[in-house]
Amino acid sequence: MIKQYDLKKDERYLQLLSQSFPTIADASTEIINLQAILNLPKGTEHFLADIHGEHEAFQHVLKNASGNIKRKVNEIFGDTLRESEKRNLCTLIYYPEQKLELVKQEEEDIDDWYHIVIHQLVRVCRNVSSKYTRSKVRKSLPIDFSYIIQELLHEHSDDKDKTDYVSTIISTIISTGRADDFIIAMSKVIQRLAIDQLHIMGDIYDRGPGAHIVMDILKNYHTWDITWGNHDVLWMGASAGNDACICNVIRIALRYDNMDTIEDGYGINLIQLATFAMEAYGNDPCTEFMPKISQSDSIDEKSTLLIARMHKAISIIQFKIESQIIKRYPFWKMNNRLLLDRIDYEKGTILIDGKNYNLSSCHFPTVDPKNPHKLTVAEKALIDKLHHSFTSSEKLREHIQLQLRHGCMYKVVNNNLLYHASIPLNEDGTLKEVEICPKNMAKGKDLLDNIGVIIHRAFQPKNETEDLKELNYAIDYFLYLWCGPNSPLFDKAKMTTFERYFIKEKETHNEEKGFYYKFRDKEETADYIMKEFGVTGPNRHIINGHVPVHVVKGESPIKANGKLMVIDGGFSQAYHKETGIAGYTLVYHSRGFQLVQHEPFASQEDAIKRGIDIVSTTQIVEMKQSRLKVADMDKGTELKLQIEALEELLYAYRHGFIIEQERKNPPKI
Repeated sequence: MIKQYDLKKDERYLQLLSQSFPTIADASTEIINLQAILNLPKGTEHFLADIHGEHEAFQHVLKNASGNIKRKVNEIFGDTLRESEKRNLCTLIYYPEQKLELVKQEEEDIDDWYHIVIHQLVRVCRNVSSKYTRSKVRKSLPIDFSYIIQELLHEHSDDKDKTDYVSTIISTIISTGRADDFIIAMSKVIQRLAIDQLHIMGDIYDRGPGAHIVMDILKNYHTWDITWGNHDVLWMGASAGNDACICNVIRIALRYDNMDTIEDGYGINLIQLATFAMEAYGNDPCTEFMPKISQSDSIDEKSTLLIARMHKAISIIQFKIESQIIKRYPFWKMNNRLLLDRIDYEKGTILIDGKNYNLSSCHFPTVDPKNPHKLTVAEKALIDKLHHSFTSSEKLREHIQLQLRHGCMYKVVNNNLLYHASIPLNEDGTLKEVEICPKNMAKGKDLLDNIGVIIHRAFQPKNETEDLKELNYAIDYFLYLWCGPNSPLFDKAKMTTFERYFIKEKETHNEEKGFYYKFRDKEETADYIMKEFGVTGPNRHIINGHVPVHVVKGESPIKANGKLMVIDGGFSQAYHKETGIAGYTLVYHSRGFQLVQHEPFASQEDAIKRGIDIVSTTQIVEMKQSRLKVADMDKGTELKLQIEALEELLYAYRHGFIIEQERKNPPKI
């Protein structure tokens, strides 16, 4: 039976499509191509969360594809290579430039080594490229070596008729002095093809020293996306000009004695803060504000004291500015955070939840007890300068724009729902309505969609914004996203920053989590949330991060009967003792899901010189009996629609509704 089409309905679309496929032969060839792609194995997806500026560990995990390259080297070479040889080959793939320098210092017969290694790299590259079309592989190749690599990938040296051909290619690469360049190119192609898509579940920023380096890596990465985390929106707020966010960003950097991203990455000078801190807090020991310094760091007492004073200075300014913003929006219901109002400055006590607590220190030289939220003239001048530095930093603006282009509050991809932290829930487990702006309520998917709109609005040029009040609110709203009780990026009753600094009683430090964290272990809750976001089918999952998984306490990252996976295992060094590991990554390849648990990364130098890889433990989460194909994925759905449209075009050609055209560039015979 001949399939019928409503050609009148689709005539305009088909006319446009015919410009790309002007003949029956063109349309037929494309259908054949797309049908073939549908039957390829799905590409490997890589999921990471909560990088927190640990750029070396992040870069290494990208280079080794969470152990995927090492696994392939073991599969390909098995017992034919010693463990040390396989380890050296992996290190060469991860760090080709640096490893080559070491090899040339140690290797006596470098030409012989080149021959062996190039053959090995070709085998690995052939393996990782096998699931892609030749066209996609070709687009991944460096221009200088594209033709040569294609020839080597598709000609096997074990074919007797081709042995001399392949050997001659490799010998010529070496004799022309291009061996190093070729090895570097091959290694980068292997890294590129080992992972098809990178998904980051938020929190690139804060704690670690190299968030700006992570962003530079991502800028040149082939395919990636991010679901924003609370630390990412904090930096967005700082870039947009939210002064409370600026203070928080600086405070966290000083707390962890990590100013690299602020100063070296974005060129923001903190010397004025240091000068102000010495003037205002020069006689203050600032005990509560001593930085958290790792044992490997060495810093003298004078520098430590300066950091502590800067830390306290920016914290007090932060508390003042936060109070000013909170007072502007009573519907945020955050008046319990106006703590400077609750201090008895003579007695050195503070009233919290009806109970008085002694302050560990009551030295507030810049606070006027009669108007505690007002900035002094010097504080106002300082914050104005910092505001200008953050909003005018071109590098920071570039990185935030990159996050805006590649990011969103949530993402649905291949039956997986990705978001950073939570979906606010009521006490009974139903979706919680949140007042985003006065009398505008939203919940679930609608809540995250609306927040995404507000975030983008904050970066609209003032001359293109009809309502300046809306723009100002969007900028202020970053503070709520950072620490608001119903923010899906925070979802706690309060952020007890002040209490942790000034009150010894641990009961005041508690940050009660939202009901989402009570219900997320339940399979029915995961199903309920996924249904809200339109994620259907039997093999669906929620993947997020935000809350570190305490492996040392027996906590599992896999929840809700396998339907929810929390992959924040503590990339940040600050969490290593707390979690017992150094992060999770999730790999989703054609055989299913594998959760990779990482031990702390020693250093890039150890990886290069001694071949020390991250020690990783792989846990099978969900494996398929048959390999997943492109047809089973979102890309497959898209390709099937394209095939359907092309088949309709063929019908139109063959029945005279649309006339074939001459090819603009007829094929050469």
